[in-house]
Amino acid sequence: MTEKKPWYLSKTVWSAAISVVATLGGMLGLPVGAVDQVLLTDAVLQSVAAVAGVFAIFGRVTATHALK
Repeated sequence: MTEKKPWYLSKTVWSAAISVVATLGGMLGLPVGAVDQVLLTDAVLQSVAAVAGVFAIFGRVTATHALK
């Protein structure tokens, strides 16, 4: 494994975070039993990728210096 990626694109990180949130939600009495954590993780990853793409486009459009 030589390629690196940002932490927010890691399925492992998002799965763990969603698992923690679901567990805490259950402890607080929220009905989280019906939530499919795999589908939720995929939805979150897709959302993060979409937001990252929007920021990349925005950054390039508003940049004041050319790329070398």
